[in-house]
Amino acid sequence: MKTIGVIGAGQMGAGIAQVSAAAGYRTLLSDRDVALAEKGKAGIAKGLGRLVEKEKITGEARDATLALIEPVGDVAAFGDCDLVIEAATEREEIKRAIFADVAKVLRADAILATNTSSIPITRLASASSDPARFIGVHFFNPVPVMGLIEVIRGLATSDATVAAVESYGKSLGKEIVHANDAPGFIVNRVLMPMLNEACFALGEGVATIRDIDTACKLGLNHPMGPLTLADFIGLDTCLEICRVLFTSTGDPKFRPAPLLVKYVEAGWIGRKSGRGFYDYAGPEPVPTR
Repeated sequence: MKTIGVIGAGQMGAGIAQVSAAAGYRTLLSDRDVALAEKGKAGIAKGLGRLVEKEKITGEARDATLALIEPVGDVAAFGDCDLVIEAATEREEIKRAIFADVAKVLRADAILATNTSSIPITRLASASSDPARFIGVHFFNPVPVMGLIEVIRGLATSDATVAAVESYGKSLGKEIVHANDAPGFIVNRVLMPMLNEACFALGEGVATIRDIDTACKLGLNHPMGPLTLADFIGLDTCLEICRVLFTSTGDPKFRPAPLLVKYVEAGWIGRKSGRGFYDYAGPEPVPTR
């Protein structure tokens, strides 16, 4: 592989573009318009600049990475890509529309991948031009820091597609795990019920935000509490994943907590909105209740 296309210049897409370029791939970063793609690249530059200041990377390495990232306004330029990774919002109808657009320009031997964190790959593959060359490649946030990629094959995904994507992931320095095409795959299948239950516990008055997070952080030896983590992921994303798990399995243990739904309806979706279970307006996060 020489050229990677990334669709979606938000937090996840920009992270995927950064690690791809850092590994030496020419990387096209697209969004709804070129201004959003350029904003995504500017965020990458800012993050790399902080690493240079901390002497984690050299200025030369930063410049080499940025030189390989090209912002584009749509997928029309993706005809040269060997691998295209969709990293749009976790809404199936949006992803399907993207796949239809990409199909118009995708090379016959190119691979189309989705960074979905929960939607079944076989179902999404039905919207692609060739399900044999469609695969799930689930990165974790923040992409440059997290060392894991879940690779998920659909019913029709070919062995060659799996091997090519695994090779790409390893070239980024990531650990690869393979998951069957089940809702939530591995990590979110295990993680989301815990985050959702923390929302139930808060809504039922079991404990405060601070005490729930402290108890899980110290009692379970986790690096952060579940409500802090939910804010970091985005409460809207957590809700979408819970809904996918619930509707796909019919299992009531995945039913979204009413408080989680309420926070999303209020627009309190975590760090990216400035407020979730914590208020991020000040120098330190403060619990909202």
